[in-house]
Formats: sequence, C-alpha cells, structure tokens
Amino acid sequence: MGLRLTIGATITATAALAAIVTGVQVPRLMEDRARDQAMERLLFAERLYTESGQARFGLEVNPADLPEELRRTVLAGRRATHVQQDGDHRRIWAATGVGDDILVLKRFEDPLSDELQAGMLRAGVVGTAVATLIGLLLATRLGRRLRLSARRAEQITGGDLDARLPQSGRDEIATLTRAVNTMADALAERLRAEREVTANIAHELRTPVAGLVAAAGLLPDGRAESMVKERVARMRDLMEDVLEVARLDNGREEADVRLVELGGLARRAVRAAESDAVRLDIVAEAFVETDARRVERVLTNLVSNGLRHGAGPVVVEVDRGVVRVRDRGAGFPEQLLAHGPQRFHTSAVGKGLGLGLTIAAGQARVLGARLAFTNPEGGGACAVLDLSAAVRDVPDGE
Repeated sequence: MGLRLTIGATITATAALAAIVTGVQVPRLMEDRARDQAMERLLFAERLYTESGQARFGLEVNPADLPEELRRTVLAGRRATHVQQDGDHRRIWAATGVGDDILVLKRFEDPLSDELQAGMLRAGVVGTAVATLIGLLLATRLGRRLRLSARRAEQITGGDLDARLPQSGRDEIATLTRAVNTMADALAERLRAEREVTANIAHELRTPVAGLVAAAGLLPDGRAESMVKERVARMRDLMEDVLEVARLDNGREEADVRLVELGGLARRAVRAAESDAVRLDIVAEAFVETDARRVERVLTNLVSNGLRHGAGPVVVEVDRGVVRVRDRGAGFPEQLLAHGPQRFHTSAVGKGLGLGLTIAAGQARVLGARLAFTNPEGGGACAVLDLSAAVRDVPDGE
C-alpha cells in the first residue's frame, strides 16, 4: 500500500473510531449524569425527612414497586441508583435506608431523541469524510514530494551531478532533503576534483609518452625493441582512454550525425579486432542517422572486451537498429549488471581498468542510444547497443 493510501486509511479509521466512541459514550455519560442528579436530590430530601419527618420533593417511603435488586442493595446498607426501562422512557431510582425505612426518589428521563441520534450520525459521517479528504490531500502532497525527491536521487545516482532534491518547508522531509543535497554537493565536488586530477595527469603525460614513442622507434630491431614498443603503445592507449573519459565527463561532446549503414560500421569494428575469433552476423541491414566514428568506437570496445575477458567466438549481430556483441565467457560481473560500467574497476578475473566499457557507455549517451549489459541463458556475456530510434528508411536508388 502506498503512502497516500496508508495515511488516508489511518486517518479514516481514526475518525470513524472517534465517531463510534462518541456515539457510545454520549448516552452513557448522560445516564451517569442523571444518576448523579437523582442521588443529589435524594440526599437533600433525606436530610429534610430526617429533620422534619415529612417526605417532600417526590420522596417516597417503602414504595411497593421498588425493584427487588435495588431493595437488596439498600438493605445491605448502601445507597444506590437503578435504571429501569419504562416504555419509551427510562425510570431512574435513587434509594437509601433510614432506620427500618427505605427512602426512594424516582424520576423519568427521556432517551436521546431520534433527531439527536440522527444528527450525531450525520456529524460522525461528515467528520469522517472531511478527515479522510484532508488526510488524502496531505498524503498526496507528501507523496509527491517524496516521489520527486526519489527521481532526483536516481538522477544523481545515474551520474547527473548537478541534479538536486527540491527544498521546501521546514518539516522532517525538508531536513532530509537538505542533508541529501549537502551530501550530493560534497560527492559532486569530490568526483569533479578526481576527474580533473586524472585528466591533468593524462595531459601532462602526453608529451613524455610521445617522446617515448619517438625514442622507441629509433631502437635497433630486436627483442628489447619489441618489448619497449609494446609497453609504450599500451601506455599511449591508456593515456588516450583516460583523456577520452575526461572529455565525456565534461558533457560537452556532440555527435556528428549523418546517414550511415550500420552493417558497414560493424564490419569495420570486426576487422579492427584482427582476430579469427570474431564473427559478423547481419540478420537485417539498416541505415541510421548517427555518428559513425562514435558507433564504431563503441563496437570496437565491446569486441575488445569480449576477446579480453570472455571466450571465443565473439559474435557481432546486426538486426536493423540493434547490434548485439556476445561472447562465450563467464559473463559480466554482477556489480556491472547492477550498476553499469565503472572506471578503474577490475573485471571478475582481475584484469583491466574498466575504461573500455566506460567509454562505450559514455559514447552511447552522446549518441542518444541505449547500451545494456546482460548474461543470457546458455552462458556468456551480451552487450546490446540499441539505435532503433535513429533508423531511417532509404528510398530505392539512393
């Protein structure tokens, strides 16, 4: 049950219970008051009878119609009252003992009139309805604030560091909102600082790495030369990946959109892998309006990830606007499936920095495409790049 229904039901139940309790207690309180008044009059009449020997103010001595229950109570030495229903009226008896005599005072009380009872019922129903309406309005307002706060929190979780929860009011929700916004500000500042440091380090390394590449090219052929060139190339690729991540983090990247054949982009990504373990399967060709360079970058990274962390064959399947890259390895780690790619987070087998999939996810966001990661039945890992929204029909002859 949602918060709105819970609060509304609680207030409705409370109002209805209050109406029921009122309907039960009012007649009982009126009866108790009538008993007290009868006893007060009896005590006054008893005092006059004791002083003057005369029964006045409706006082009766040893009446024959005295209820037996009340007679036994008085003979036991106690004053008492008794209510007896007499047709449409109630007869209230008050009795006490004086010597061998029983002094009795009785009065008639009208029950609650039908009009008064109907009025109490209407008041209870109206009060319950008004309380329910107020409760629902209050719950709706609180629920709307909580839902909006939850959506903004999801935006922050998704990487929108500028999203903040709306602040209004001075209640507990507002206090929680301020605390979450303060936490988001601190987190955003920390992430920005970390990203700036990483980008600055990568920029600072560009010149020395370029020098290393040039120097490696001057080494004489041999095993040492091959090892140096390999290490320098890996360092250069890592530096370029870090710089690309930094550019994507800035949020200023824009796609250079044009009409391209999706199958052709997949073919280039497969050729770039330079591996017999990669296979292309075009189920249905499609033309899409997108940035060819970025799509190719995404597919190249997905294929490389499958070769490095999965097992062959790696199959690239093009089905109109959807491209699936599947391998036969152990599958994506549970953390990646739950939270998406995270930079500098090692894979399940402890290799890699997570930059390849991070770049793929960032480029997909720039393209306005959807990139999903699954572990399908039958084993392996499958990354799905969905460009369906960019598919365009091309007239014959073009």
